[in-house]
Amino acid sequence: MSNRFLVAGLLALATPAALSAQSKDFHWSGTLAAGQRLEIKGVNGSIHATGTAGGTADVSARKHSEDGRSDPDEVKIVVVNTPEAVTICAVYPTPDDADRDNDCEQGRHWHSNTRDNDVQVDFTIQVPAGIEFDGQTVNGDVEAMSLTGNTDVHTVNGSIEVSTTGHADANTVNGSIRATMGKNDFEEAEFRTVNGGITLTMPSDLNAEVRAETVNGDLDSDWPVTIVGKWGPRRMHGTIGKGGRTLTLGTVNGDIKLRKS
Repeated sequence: MSNRFLVAGLLALATPAALSAQSKDFHWSGTLAAGQRLEIKGVNGSIHATGTAGGTADVSARKHSEDGRSDPDEVKIVVVNTPEAVTICAVYPTPDDADRDNDCEQGRHWHSNTRDNDVQVDFTIQVPAGIEFDGQTVNGDVEAMSLTGNTDVHTVNGSIEVSTTGHADANTVNGSIRATMGKNDFEEAEFRTVNGGITLTMPSDLNAEVRAETVNGDLDSDWPVTIVGKWGPRRMHGTIGKGGRTLTLGTVNGDIKLRKS
């Protein structure tokens, strides 16, 4: 049997459900211009980004419904390319009573109302060397590992793990944060959660003004900290090394740990 007839036979045997599942996948690749950011914006689903030595960014997304209540095909993956950024969003159907349409916008501010829609969109990204990466979701974990550019990641219900040789910021509400920054020439860096611990690893020659606070947890630093003002077991304002740069860490329920790389 020729390959042509074999392929035709396999397609004929494929179930409609299998073909539909294949159509729900998304893939984009492209070269970013110097100075552009790569932005990924989801609502329900995880973000997993890794650095790549090549010059091409690669983004895949898998759409799926946990209980079949919502149609994954109704969630569109939209790409917006501007001189500042390539922005890729999971755009859900706009509810009938919404004040404005769901859309895909560049930058941190973004509108997406997903009422009664259980479709999850899981993103897998390869980020080229030196490219800034912004990743945000609402219900899902965020991983951004082995990057070389500045990195800004956000979620609400999920944990964050990030490592970059550049600058990093990370924020969540219900989840822990584990972050590694490879350089100390940042101006300001912030790591915040509510329900979860924070572990930040920095180069040993760190110089920073540190503000760290927890309500139900402990503070621990590999560096000696020169305290400014009053010191408490769960609140710290002080300097590491020569100070200068601002490093802010805050949680309610969890430990805060500063570690040397």
